[in-house]
Amino acid sequence: MDLTSGIVGLKQAQLQSRVQFAVARKILDQQEQQGAAAVQLIEAAAQTGAAAGDQLVAAATGLGANVDTYG
Repeated sequence: MDLTSGIVGLKQAQLQSRVQFAVARKILDQQEQQGAAAVQLIEAAAQTGAAAGDQLVAAATGLGANVDTYG
């Protein structure tokens, strides 16, 4: 192996390494975005579920429908 082919091989390996790191970074960024979206969906479902539960209890028991203003 002469010097030029050794240098060419080294440069190719460096380029391949950079490309692999760039692809891995993009995959990681995408997974982080998907994770954040999943957390938002879970939080939204929890808020909706709590509000719906309160409304169901109020409808079933009749509690909270009226406010007693007389002491």
